[in-house]
Amino acid sequence: MGVAPIRMPQLGESVTEGTVDRWLKQEGDYVQRDEPLVEVVTDKVNAEIPSPFEGKLVRISVLEGATVAIGAEIAQMEVEGQGVEPAEVPAAAPTPATSAEPVVASAPPAAVPRQRFSPAVRRLAEEHGIDPSVVAGTGEGGRVTRDDVLAHLEARDAAGAARAPAGDAPAERTAAAAEPVAAEDGDQQLVKLSAMRRSIAEHMTRSLATSPHAWTMQEVDVTELARYREAEKEGFQHRHGASLTYLPFVIQVVCDALREFPYLNSTWTDDGILLKRSINMGLAVAVPDGLIVPVIKGADRLGFTDLVRAVNDLAQRARSKQLRPEDVQGGTFTVNNTGATGSVASQPIINQPQAAILTTESILKRPVVIGEGIAVRQVMNMCLSFDHRIVDGMMSGQFLGFIRRRLEAWSPASIRI
Repeated sequence: MGVAPIRMPQLGESVTEGTVDRWLKQEGDYVQRDEPLVEVVTDKVNAEIPSPFEGKLVRISVLEGATVAIGAEIAQMEVEGQGVEPAEVPAAAPTPATSAEPVVASAPPAAVPRQRFSPAVRRLAEEHGIDPSVVAGTGEGGRVTRDDVLAHLEARDAAGAARAPAGDAPAERTAAAAEPVAAEDGDQQLVKLSAMRRSIAEHMTRSLATSPHAWTMQEVDVTELARYREAEKEGFQHRHGASLTYLPFVIQVVCDALREFPYLNSTWTDDGILLKRSINMGLAVAVPDGLIVPVIKGADRLGFTDLVRAVNDLAQRARSKQLRPEDVQGGTFTVNNTGATGSVASQPIINQPQAAILTTESILKRPVVIGEGIAVRQVMNMCLSFDHRIVDGMMSGQFLGFIRRRLEAWSPASIRI
């Protein structure tokens, strides 16, 4: 038997740290290899991380809500066999991790029997300054639960209130009142940031500080495409078991445009502009806490049906927190369907370290001048934000114009099978 460390995985090429959002297993649990172990949040993904080993989870080194560097230890697992990486052994006694520095056991847990507490119990106990070992446990095998800690706090507060003079409030109540915080006049409330929202905020701020953003927009007449999709969506769903949205049509055309304008599929470096040969399409997916951008690898090499399946698969797994680390790595360009929210024009923020991001807006019926007459057509705006260090206004306009002409001339023969 040996003790192997579980480390914060790399969840994107520009990601340097991750936040432990929720542990799915507790200390003492036996975990199968590839069984979901922990939910991790970065500025690119909110994903369930599978266990790299099979064995017993003997230590959780990083509490829920803590942010650590990529590669830092977050847990230890007792596993069979030789060749496992030895766990780091510090000289000092361990304390629960509350910052970016992980804390590891001072000896293999098997050699130091102790009561085990879940991350939620330890965090709640820390917040209220109590030792969880003094709490009477009602869980299986005498395990201390979160409700046990709350009951202990209630009993202690009641005892403190009985002893305190009128008007004196226990310190614990003051701490508890800070989450959430309401203004004294009662018209404001401070909502704590989730790990995902904080990561997104940091990533967006960093993106704007890194790249000089510029943006442009063009109108596209997608009447023929809209008619085709409306006529085919039910049959496509029946034949292939996948929803037929507008996005796969757009992605195929965008892939062709990126071949014609490779600077839109690149990254800025201090040594020069790095043109990417592969077209790995980022797909912005809205989730309850924010936005995730999984990646369709080699999108330009996929036939249309496979592309539809890839879009549906990534969107579903993003919303159900089933993305793998490799699903959010390697993106070279991003498409976002802001039209799903009713938007008609937007200025997206570039997904670093990419050169540009495209939004497709709502498709609306509008009167359009055709020749000497006016007709009702289905019109959509496309908005492109680009890194002005790499791309200038003329190239961005040519890029959008290429996409617009392809979509306006679209026919069933345009589909690459």
